[in-house]
Amino acid sequence: MTFVSNSSLPGAGLAGRVAAIRMPATVALSFLIVALVIAWSVLPGLFTSYSPVIGVPADKLLGPSLSHWFGTDHLGRDVYTRVVYGTASSVSSALVAVVIGVVVGGIIGLLSGFFGGWVDVVFARLVDVLLAIPKFLLAVIVVTAIGFETINAAIATGVSAVAIFARVARAEVIKTRQATFVESAFLLGGSRWFILWRHILPNASRSILPLAVLQFGESILVIASLAFLGYGDPPPASDWGLLISIGKDYLKWPWLVYAPAFITILTVLSVNRISRWLRKTD
Repeated sequence: MTFVSNSSLPGAGLAGRVAAIRMPATVALSFLIVALVIAWSVLPGLFTSYSPVIGVPADKLLGPSLSHWFGTDHLGRDVYTRVVYGTASSVSSALVAVVIGVVVGGIIGLLSGFFGGWVDVVFARLVDVLLAIPKFLLAVIVVTAIGFETINAAIATGVSAVAIFARVARAEVIKTRQATFVESAFLLGGSRWFILWRHILPNASRSILPLAVLQFGESILVIASLAFLGYGDPPPASDWGLLISIGKDYLKWPWLVYAPAFITILTVLSVNRISRWLRKTD
């Protein structure tokens, strides 16, 4: 009689890894919240039947109810609808900022940590200059120079995050470069570029993922702050920061501020919780 080990069955390895992942309830809830926010950004029409631009003047400044979950604004527009439609701009711009930070900062840290010497000195001084400027101030400077639009706010936020990714990538590359398998690859005749992309990059990138997730949440906050100050798209856009900025002029109707602020905070907290969980998960 022949016995077949479970590990030899197709998909057993993947199933075992999935089963081995212990996900706390708060992390699962955070994933659900982030998934809902992403669904809002991709298919907002599935979650509301109201227009984010056209309102009903007779329904202006109504409080939260079953027909208007987040109430209505001063033009009779459904606030929940405007929050849902504003998600696409907030999420996509934060994603652009993270991609810029990861790609540019990762390349700088990778080259600096691997080659060392004058390359490390030049890039290290550049990173020091970027770190010396407060991130939000740097974002304001960049967006002021290139123009007041949400995409420009995303670019500015990404530039302000380059130094963080470069510093983390450099530290991981230096640590990985000293590993035994890297030295063995050198002794076997591997070229610098082959070792860099085949061995250094995959191992050094493990610490980048949690940082990228964390930066995604921070980018949402920075872009919302820029939109609040008027550095994003003008009305009738419904970026979360812009909704908060408009709502602050109507303090007698606090849901105009509380609704978009609550969604922003909830999304950022969920992303941060996922980032902390990823750092603890192998």
